[in-house]
This record gives sequence, structure tokens and C-alpha cells, in this order.
Amino acid sequence: MRDKYQVVIGLEVHAQMLTKSKAYSSDVNEFGAMPNTNVSVITLGHPGTLPVMNKKTIEYAIKLGLACNCHIAENQYFARKNYFYPDLPKGYQITQDKTPICTGGHIEIKDENGTARNIGITRIHMEEDAGKSIHDVDVYDTLVDLNRAGVPLLEIVSEPDLRSSAEAYNYLVEVRKLLRYLEICDGNMEEGSMRCDANISVMLKDASEFGTKVEVKNMNSIRNVQRAIEFEIGRQIEVLETGGKLTQETRSFDALKGITISMRSKEAANDYRYFPEPDLQPISVTEKQIEAIKAEMPALPKELFEKYTKELSLSEYDAYNLTDQKYIALYFEELISSITNYKAAANLMMGEVKSYLNQNGLEITDFPLKPAQLSELIKLIDAGKISTSVANQRIFPEMVSNPAENPLAIATRLNLIQESDEGSLKAYIEQVISQNPTEVERYRGGEKQLVGFFMGQLMKVSQGKADPKQANQLMRNLLEEA
Repeated sequence: MRDKYQVVIGLEVHAQMLTKSKAYSSDVNEFGAMPNTNVSVITLGHPGTLPVMNKKTIEYAIKLGLACNCHIAENQYFARKNYFYPDLPKGYQITQDKTPICTGGHIEIKDENGTARNIGITRIHMEEDAGKSIHDVDVYDTLVDLNRAGVPLLEIVSEPDLRSSAEAYNYLVEVRKLLRYLEICDGNMEEGSMRCDANISVMLKDASEFGTKVEVKNMNSIRNVQRAIEFEIGRQIEVLETGGKLTQETRSFDALKGITISMRSKEAANDYRYFPEPDLQPISVTEKQIEAIKAEMPALPKELFEKYTKELSLSEYDAYNLTDQKYIALYFEELISSITNYKAAANLMMGEVKSYLNQNGLEITDFPLKPAQLSELIKLIDAGKISTSVANQRIFPEMVSNPAENPLAIATRLNLIQESDEGSLKAYIEQVISQNPTEVERYRGGEKQLVGFFMGQLMKVSQGKADPKQANQLMRNLLEEA
């Protein structure tokens, strides 16, 4: 039944900006403060008060627009969007209506088959957040916290280009990654600093017009956005297949039950009675300003991904994991600045370093070792002084316990420097051969794969100090001797 239908999805992402103050006042922009403490007469919309533009919000919007290949509007003005919610103290929201700061552009995602696709961006505009209504603290009353009122937002509106819940999930991952790389928003959906509304419709595959659109709100994780979309697709198809008719409406997602629930009929744009905001001057953005912001922008995930796969010949898996978090990527960039063994560096980052961070509940910014220290460890491996297993299992744990001690000093202190001279290696190999006569006979009888067993025994006997590259051929030669 589902195969008959084409799913059409567009997403609206609201990202709270990481500015120190609110969008149009000097009130503190801070999550977790006591309710109704980050407010003033401006936030509360008292008569006679005037908003003042926070210039940082313009810079952040331009950064995101550039990252998404958008057109940046030269001239813009703000509008009032009128609606009366208990947590919107002015009775209207200052937003951009006819002149969004960014239009066009796209965000690249991978579809369910791993193929790259560009998801179009309709617009990115600046606005302010409303307060927060709290329904689960008081049994009888809804409580209102106005700390969030006036917090600067970027609303990122996609084209209806997404065709599955998996694509929607991947799109949100990419949006959040961009916001975090640019340090515009922390992307924490659980705290509400990034929120998403999904517009979902279905139509027959041979239809020329989109179906009736339903908007779903109140999803507090990327995974829940995917779940809500999946439920809504099934619900809409079932309504159509049983002869029903879909209505344009806004629905809420119940994460515990995994279902959407009707909230209200969908408002049209004229319901908001937009008109120009009289208290804020129009904004002009020059090419010089755009170029100055562009010059300050960091390398973005897509650029780094292409660098790692094409220039450094790393796998897509390695590149994806290394670019998933900005500060992991920055650490890796510094690590490879003085070495050429990029694969060893990637393995160390994704293996020992990531395990250490996870086990200790740390971020890479709290990691006790500098990139230069890890590069010294990799240089020891490349020089043949230690093996990779010794580096990972013996020296790395010592380094994180004693960050002031360099890896060569640790290897020397623990007597872990590889022995590569033939005399020392021969003595170890002869010991292994004498201790394993049955396996020696089997090897000489044709079971050549046993060389791996002998090399393992050699590492035990030598306590990991035997250079495997030097020892391998010597081991074969001595085993062949009658």
C-alpha cells in the first residue's frame, strides 16, 4: 500500500543563537537560569520601550547563509507577526517576513542508498523566540517562564525536497553539525536550543500535485522527528486508503506513545497580520561585510570530508567520524600537521582516544594530551622503534597518566623499544621454535598459515619488543631449516 505513494517532507528548524544577550535587548541569553529572571521592560513589552538590534545575530545569519551557499539580501527590514500566546508578552513576534536575510542555497545529505543529494533551502531568517509554557509542574495551572522570550533565533526553512524519514534524520544531523561548526547554536534539542517542525504530505506516485500538508511540532530529538514522520506517513496513507480526507492542521508528537495528536487547524499567513516593524531600522549588508565574515569562517565538515577522503586517502567511514564533531576535527588537523601517516592518526583518534574520552565522560577539549604528543607516538611507530600494539596497549595509557613524559621516554623506561638486530631476533625465534615442536612439524608439513601463530608467540616471548617486519622473514627462514 505504501509503495503507491510518494512522501514529501519539508523541515523548519529553529536554532537559538549563542549570543550573550537577547535579540533586541541587553537581557542575558542564558539557559537554566531561575524562571523569569532574564527579563526586563523591553522583553516584557512595556509601553514606551524600544528594541535595539543585536548586531551579532546578523553576523551569525550571514555565516550560516554562506555555509549553505545562500544569497545574502542586501537590504532587509523586520516585521511584526501577531499572535496571542500566554508566553509571548508583547502579543507579537519580531521576525523577517518579506525580506529574509538568506534565500536559496542547499545542504548536502546522503539518501538511504548513500548517494549525495542537495536539499534546497527556501529561506533563513532572523526572529525572536517566545517564552515557555510549563504544563507539568503545577497540577492545576500552566506556568509561564519568560526567560526565553526575546532570545535570538534563526529559522531555516527547507524546500519540500525530502522523501523519507531517514533523509529528514540525515538532514537534521547535517544542519546541527553546521550550526556547531560555526558556533552559532549548540544544537541541543533536549534543551530546546534547536527545534524542528516537520511538514509532511503524501501523494500518489503519478500525481502532479502535492497532497494536503500536515505540520508536526513538539519533537525533542532528531530520532523523535524521524519517528513522528514515520507515524504520520502511515496515518495519512491509512486515511486516504479508507476513503477519508486529510485536513491542513498542526499536530503534536507524543514520544511515549509514538503517535501524533491534532492540536489545531493550520494558520494561514494572513492570520498573523504581518506588518513592518516600526521600531527597528532597516538593515543593509555590504559585500565588504560578507567577505570579512567569510574570511573568519572555519573549515566546514564537507570541505574536511573531501580533504580526508581525496587528499589523505582515508575511508569515508573514518572521514565521517573525524568530521562529526568540530573539536575532534580541529584536534586531528593539528595532529596530522607534522606527520604523513594519516591512517595511523585516524586509527588512534577513533580507537584509543575516543575510548578514553567515552570511559571518562570527557570532551576532546578536556583530553590531557596535546596533538603534538600523539604525533610523537606515531613517529615512534613509523621509525620502527615500537609496534602499533605496544603503542596502543602500553605507551598510550602511560601517556594519559603522565602527560608530562614523552612517549620515547616511556618506551625506554618500560623497556619497550623494538629489537630489530638479527642476533637478538634469532635468539627469540629459536626459543619459540624449541617451545613448540608439534607446531613446527605441522608447519614443515605444509601448514604455512601457522606463521601467524609463531609470530604471536614471538611477541609474547619478546614482550612485544621484536620488530615484526624484521622478524617475519627470519622466522620463515628458521622454520624451513631441517
